[in-house]
Amino acid sequence: MGSGAAGGMAAYTLTKAGLRCLMLEAGRDYDPQAEVNMLAPESDAPLRGSGTPDKPFGYFDATVDGGWEVTGEPYTSAPGSDFKWWRPRMLGGRTNHWGRHVPRWGAYDFKPFSRDGLGVDWPISYDDVAPFYDRVEKMIGVNGGPIGLENHPDSPAECLMPPPKPRIPEMLIKATAESMGIPVRAAHTAVLTRDMPDPVAPRAACYNASPCTRGCTIGAMFQTTTSFLPQAKATGKLTVQTDAMVSRVLTDKAGRATGVEYVDRKTGMRHEVKAKAVVLAAGTGETTRLLLNSGTPGRGLANSSGELGRNLTDSTGASFTAYIPGLAGRPRYNEDGIGGQHIYIPFWLYEQQKRGELDFARGYHFEVWGRFGVPSSNVLPRVWGADLKKAVRQASGATIGMALRGEMIPNKDTYCEIDPGVKDRFGIPVLRFAFRFSQHEINQVAHGRKTAHAIFTRMGGRILDDPTLPPEKIMAAGGEIIHELGTARMGADKRSSVVDGYGQAWDVDNLALMDGAIFASGAHKNPTLTILALALRSSERLAARFKSGAFA
Repeated sequence: MGSGAAGGMAAYTLTKAGLRCLMLEAGRDYDPQAEVNMLAPESDAPLRGSGTPDKPFGYFDATVDGGWEVTGEPYTSAPGSDFKWWRPRMLGGRTNHWGRHVPRWGAYDFKPFSRDGLGVDWPISYDDVAPFYDRVEKMIGVNGGPIGLENHPDSPAECLMPPPKPRIPEMLIKATAESMGIPVRAAHTAVLTRDMPDPVAPRAACYNASPCTRGCTIGAMFQTTTSFLPQAKATGKLTVQTDAMVSRVLTDKAGRATGVEYVDRKTGMRHEVKAKAVVLAAGTGETTRLLLNSGTPGRGLANSSGELGRNLTDSTGASFTAYIPGLAGRPRYNEDGIGGQHIYIPFWLYEQQKRGELDFARGYHFEVWGRFGVPSSNVLPRVWGADLKKAVRQASGATIGMALRGEMIPNKDTYCEIDPGVKDRFGIPVLRFAFRFSQHEINQVAHGRKTAHAIFTRMGGRILDDPTLPPEKIMAAGGEIIHELGTARMGADKRSSVVDGYGQAWDVDNLALMDGAIFASGAHKNPTLTILALALRSSERLAARFKSGAFA
């Protein structure tokens, strides 16, 4: 179930291994070549492209039939909690709309408990995942360069495409931060900087002219709808059923999975399909909801440990902006570049953290932005007509930003469960979220703000965000960064985890989980590359088990 990063990788890998697969996708069919408008100006869109409840990121954004709220498909929050659950209801899932920042996780990220005594260690290490990182980077097309920093593993040179050159604002950020001892590196991004030929799904290099969040008809940005899914279909082994809302996993008396039940979102009819093995890759929340709604009422399926739904995390998030007078009035040139950042600031304070010099246990990084565009009103003088046009031209390109993304440590107060009284329009019980950041995350954001503001000040900038607000007031809500992880975590002991190191459920021999639900922790680094690598690793093991006769 699911057709995004994990589901797409599973379909590709399993069909290439000769296995017949049925993919059930809750959302509608989606074809970027037919539906994406890459080059239309925002002025051509209703409300000039502004976000609306059904299109939160703007009219041309690639997400269709989904978002923070989905009609008829609610979720709830426990009293005092604020959690936002992003759900794309479309073929390809979140890969149609994502940040494309794909750093590797490092040795510390897989063994956090061993380092600071918080959370748990993964049952696998970086060395177990590294070969799959290598393969995934070449499969999806990643540009970038060497990192050369503690806990930031470098990729072999043959795994990466050349990175784009930094833009002028990024060059200023780099020079300023490095003068303060803060490292800046080329971001690893899943956008092609050279063509990727393929007989079924050829992809072309980015031509630096349109927002990646709209989707990409030339396939420069990695999304499963222009890569894994057409390649899997070409094997003749993949059947895709869209508008199929899976409601529960079916099991026999022995506790093995026999298939799933799904609801046709168009007709409301319920259907059952049989399978020798079931793969859940519906996204952290949906995979957990499925398991909680399956098996034993009130307990769920694959939950002998009691950890199903627990250990929920999301990345911390906060944004900082400044107006840089030195960038005002600079010569105009094409500053589009690839979608998103060309450089970023990796976490650099591991030694200080180890020595106990910081009041937070886990790291953060900065994703940066700054390019020509319409400046915000708070940097413009109160003038009109020709004077306003002149002021806009002068200020355009002089605002820069730094977005913090940090690691959250699992805590007992943050989890999801089935709401006892609320069902969606298909009669399926919905999730209820409880969410709370700990003091570690609050202190982390406070430190990040201080650092960002110090960089802005060194540039001679005017800080535009309010430095007097407490850090709790500037942090993104739980789920808002869309990196939710950990609710069916892997482990070495079935008494304290839901799946083993390959994502196979301890309690159900032929049930594999392959999305972010299986993460034992969430690093400050974006999770998609690791989701893909783990899904490749798990899928190949599942295929090997099929060939060995385990599911005969």
